[in-house]
Amino acid sequence: MLTINLVCVGNLKEKFWQDAEREYAKRLSKFCNLKIIEIEEANEAKEIDKILAFEGKSILSHCKGYGILMAIEGKNLSSEDFAKEIQSLSLETSQITFVIGGSYGVSKEVKDKILKKISFGKSTFPHNLARIMLLEQIYRAFMINSGAKYHK
Repeated sequence: MLTINLVCVGNLKEKFWQDAEREYAKRLSKFCNLKIIEIEEANEAKEIDKILAFEGKSILSHCKGYGILMAIEGKNLSSEDFAKEIQSLSLETSQITFVIGGSYGVSKEVKDKILKKISFGKSTFPHNLARIMLLEQIYRAFMINSGAKYHK
């Protein structure tokens, strides 16, 4: 079974985000092993470069299999194309790691090492919302690939 790793800087503080994450984790359990890894935010550092370096080292230490960075400069994919991407990758690797950076983004080192970048568009979203949106799109991709009626 495919393992989907979701590496995120920070955690979900509000209950409604936690509930949404739990719901998608439950739904995804039929299709993959989902692992959510929360990276500590570098709140104590004052310089952005130091924050990005600290978070970047931790992010990269958790990247397994094929990496995909969520980045505003990434490629926009339709849900169908995203599903094809997951289907194709599942034939090549046993793990896919999605990365959502912190409030300052990610370090150049992370951007250089994770070559595949996708985006939800030019808008900026709160990290908690982006995390839930990503989980929903992963679930939708599995539903599309299985021929289920969830996707319209």
